[in-house]
Amino acid sequence: MTKLTILANIIAKDNKVDLVKSELLKLIDLTRAEEGCLDYNLHQDTENPAHFMFYENWQSRELWQHHMNADYMAAYGVAVDEAVESWTLNEMTHIA
Repeated sequence: MTKLTILANIIAKDNKVDLVKSELLKLIDLTRAEEGCLDYNLHQDTENPAHFMFYENWQSRELWQHHMNADYMAAYGVAVDEAVESWTLNEMTHIA
């Protein structure tokens, strides 16, 4: 089984940074309790506070997909629908 690493970059609208940050923080304990979550760490750019990044490691892509389909993830999407400027997601495989 190959570990899956996720890099999720979220850019909040300038006037919505606090809202996005509070919603992202709500995800941490719920996600860390999920089966297959090895680590789930939120970072905020020191020069651009509107830029957040999750560094995540999962036992498998299937378990990560289960996380992405969780009800609380859908609720997060609704809560920040008008507050996020952009986001990108990279699925990475550890090679060395």
